[in-house]
Amino acid sequence: MTTTKHETDLITVIVADHHAVERVFTELESGAKDPEHRKDLVDHVIAELVRHSVAEEQHMYPAARKHLDGGNELADHEIEEHAEAEKVMKDLARLDPGDEQFEPLLAELMKDIRHHVKDEEEDLLPKLRAACAPEELQDLGKKVLAAKEHAPTRPHPAAPDRPPANLVLDRGAAFVDKIRDALTGRDT
Repeated sequence: MTTTKHETDLITVIVADHHAVERVFTELESGAKDPEHRKDLVDHVIAELVRHSVAEEQHMYPAARKHLDGGNELADHEIEEHAEAEKVMKDLARLDPGDEQFEPLLAELMKDIRHHVKDEEEDLLPKLRAACAPEELQDLGKKVLAAKEHAPTRPHPAAPDRPPANLVLDRGAAFVDKIRDALTGRDT
């Protein structure tokens, strides 16, 4: 399948990720009752959220800092929300659906991520669309897609979230995560 320029535009890539995560949230809310399937869905959505966050922190937030008035504050706010969500994901990943805290933590994660998505789609992404040349948005979209391929699959709340440290350390964490995923049978 070939991709068009529009499909690799930063905004399109980020929004597509948001929609994919929302589909999993909807499935979880609609009553995926089998505990093993619920755990698989949660593991999947955590892996996707981690990849997405890492890619945003490596490429989208630096672009916001560079191109937007107030970009530093905006990026810092988004990174803070990522850090809070990562803590919830780390706690949630340790639990099984039968654990008392599983459903409350899952509900908290969905609420936090939906808030974060709304912020990005209503504020940050339109500002980036207006501030960046189409060619730069294409380049950023490609970089985000590439970063997701080499990103960790598990939350690492204490890991650096800004370049250049995150660009180096995320690959090491991703390597370890992929080994852990393979050893535990976690499909990411």
